[in-house]
Parts: sequence; structure tokens; C-alpha cells
Amino acid sequence: MPITVFVADDHAIVREGLASLLAAQPDLSVIGTAADGRDALRQVVKLLPDVVIVDIAMPQMNGIEAAREIRGRVPRTRLVILSMHSSVEHVFHALEAGAAGYVLKESAGKEIIEAVRAVHAGRRYLSPRVAEMMAEVVSRRSTDSPLNRLSGRERQILQLVAEGRSSAQIAATLHLSPKTVDTYRSRLMQKLHIGDVAGLVKFAIQHGLTSLE
Repeated sequence: MPITVFVADDHAIVREGLASLLAAQPDLSVIGTAADGRDALRQVVKLLPDVVIVDIAMPQMNGIEAAREIRGRVPRTRLVILSMHSSVEHVFHALEAGAAGYVLKESAGKEIIEAVRAVHAGRRYLSPRVAEMMAEVVSRRSTDSPLNRLSGRERQILQLVAEGRSSAQIAATLHLSPKTVDTYRSRLMQKLHIGDVAGLVKFAIQHGLTSLE
């Protein structure tokens, strides 16, 4: 049986290009695509693909949080993060979220098929440039990232705040009350020592929870 694959990326050209590339392989079958993290999570839970390829910077729910949710709900599904970022922080957060692969967008066309086959076989796959960088820094990696102070729910709310959503909109998305969202927002500012929403937006961008796009 072919390896079933799901592709999530908010850029239609990238998403469709990867889907076509993968579908052309005799041992791979693309069974679905999504343009945002929340839709990806919903479909993956329903379709149960063998491998999910997910971009980091997506609306509604970024790829790191989507990966974490997918691993929690569908443990057998293997995850490959697709990103334009090669920073240590991005890679570590992807691996901590349960990703088995990390592929840079600049070389995705050459590497994505190999990555899918590798993670499906139970191996880890990192783009060569990422693997070299990680080998240099892994021994001196600090685990005191500010994101580690936040719960999963706090990270979700931080992303939605950074995307410009109101408390009422966030409450509707996450099935919470607006008052609860406001409480989370205040707690975020206290934990991160940030005094305003602009500061939260800057923090979210710097730490890969959302993008400038």
C-alpha cells in the first residue's frame, strides 16, 4: 500500500506543487491538503494519513501548534515541518512538538520525498544544512526559552492575539468566554514581562508563532 500524505501550507502554489510532486511517486498518495493549521488538524484527525507535511507559518494555528495537536490526537501519524526558517529555536520547537522531520523550503523539492519516506520508516530527517547547524549547537542549547513558560492554550491565544483577533473572535475560535481570553492575555503579559499587545505581536513573530505576512 502507498504511504498516505497530507500537505498543509497557506501558499497555494507551494501546497499544490508539493502535492503534485508527491503524487507523482508510485509509493506515495496525497489524500488531502489544507491552507491553515486548524483545518489541517480537523482533516488529519478524520483522514488519518501516514505522514503530514505542515508549514510553520500558517493562519489560525501555526505549524508547531498543529503538529503538537496532531501528535496528541493521532500518535501514529508522522510529521514533517516545512519552513523557511533554519534557526535553532524553530527547529527545537518543531522537534519538541513531535515532528520527525524538518525540511527547509528552499530545498523542499529535492528533499521532501526523501523526508516522507524516512519518517514513515521511523527515522528522523533534517535538511542537511539544519543537521549541520544542530550538530554545532545541540550541546550548548539552553532550555530556558520564554515559550517554555507558556501552556499550550497560552501559545494558541498568543498567536491569535498577534494575528489581530479580538477577544470575542478568539473566544469563538477556541470555545472560551471573552472574559477567559482576557484573563489569558493578562497572564501572558505577566509571564513574558510584556506591557502591551504590540509587544506580544513582536514576541510572537520573533519566536516563530506567526509571521509578518
